[in-house]
Amino acid sequence: MASLSDDAKRHLWMHFTRLGAFAGNNVPVIARGEGCYVYDTDGKRYLDGLSGLFTVQVGHGRKEIAEAAREQSEKLAYFPVWSFAHEPAVTLAKRLANYSPGDLNRVFFTPTGGDAVETAIKLARQYWKLRGQHSRTKVISRYLAYHGTSIGALSLTGVPSIKTPFEPLMPGAIKVQTPYRYRCNDCTHDATGDHCTLRCADDLALRIEMEGPDSIAAVFMEPVQNTGGAFTPPDGYWKRVREICDEYDILLVSDEVISAFGRFGHMFGSQRYGYQPDMITFAKGVTSGYAPLGGVMISDRLAEPFLNDTATFMQGQTFGAHPVSCAVANANLDIFEREDTCGHVLANEGRFKQLIEGLLDIPLVGDVRGDGYFLAIELVPDKTTRGVFTDEQAEWLLRGYLSPRLYEAGLICRADDRGEPVITLSPPLIAGEEEFAFIEETLRTALTDASREFAIRGGQPVTLR
Repeated sequence: MASLSDDAKRHLWMHFTRLGAFAGNNVPVIARGEGCYVYDTDGKRYLDGLSGLFTVQVGHGRKEIAEAAREQSEKLAYFPVWSFAHEPAVTLAKRLANYSPGDLNRVFFTPTGGDAVETAIKLARQYWKLRGQHSRTKVISRYLAYHGTSIGALSLTGVPSIKTPFEPLMPGAIKVQTPYRYRCNDCTHDATGDHCTLRCADDLALRIEMEGPDSIAAVFMEPVQNTGGAFTPPDGYWKRVREICDEYDILLVSDEVISAFGRFGHMFGSQRYGYQPDMITFAKGVTSGYAPLGGVMISDRLAEPFLNDTATFMQGQTFGAHPVSCAVANANLDIFEREDTCGHVLANEGRFKQLIEGLLDIPLVGDVRGDGYFLAIELVPDKTTRGVFTDEQAEWLLRGYLSPRLYEAGLICRADDRGEPVITLSPPLIAGEEEFAFIEETLRTALTDASREFAIRGGQPVTLR
């Protein structure tokens, strides 16, 4: 009789996965979760150091959330919000408006985060057309940024390896520098620390001038950029970006699919970094992954042209504002409020970062960065030159050595090379000292052994790309 792993290999097309890698290996099958941990079908326990996918904020196995889904399914399992409303969506929309910064008082619910980004692109374009500025169609985002896989969101994405198979994409998607301070040519790195010129922020103004301000509809940026490894903004960065958008009358969209709902100790990441967006896209943590839901928070200014009796935003999805998903989100946010989840993150983020920064004494560890419960470790062959790995070295290090070692040790995290090789950590927001210590100990063992093996193999630094 075939096992679940065998059936998975034969029938399940896993996302962003090399299917050929399982030709001679079992597919891991996760059976259940509890708190910060998940268990496979053999009963082995793993610390979920990535919150599933930056998603399970309040931890696995919360019965009150499951109960909210059951109760809503019995009452009203499905109804669309196409010219109708239902209580879970109305309650959630009002709640999110109260959490949001500034005048972001309206919510357009979507099934996923990628749908939210796609919706924001369409809303920005239609908004400018209603304002009589039909040439404003282009959108700006940052190099290496990931915004989703639908054609519009993928066009915003700045990762060549996941774009090229599907090109040509949506025209008018412009890229600007990202605040990658560890390898920034415009910043100085010396004994007194890193000195940022904000050249990455000024690059936005330069590209707007190059493209023509009247052609730009919106700028899309994450509060902390995920791809490439937790790129946190330098002091003054967001203030400058907001000033540039105001100067050229361009909409600023804060893509918070990862950053919202406590990941940085606030309901929205833009609150952590002190800037006011015109739209916020969200998903993931709004339900802690117990049901799919995303959405766009929209300012009163953007909504105003659509309040005309004849105007309609030409967007909608069958499962947008799904009643069960909205009920799940409300139950999830009840936990946030009752347990002060954001306060827990702010109280414990310093200890988490302190432990992970301690890994900087390992030869392969070049940089540790991030805030809140979202950290990244950049790996380098030589810390003095900040050199980079060859493709072959990175393949061996991440997939051939670290990923299997960490999994065997019971730690689920992400070893990623869409930029330079990084290990990304994003544990559930209920994690504390016990989980932090396990993460640090497991990484220290694996990275120390990897450094030793890399040296034995004669690993040499290569020139900067």
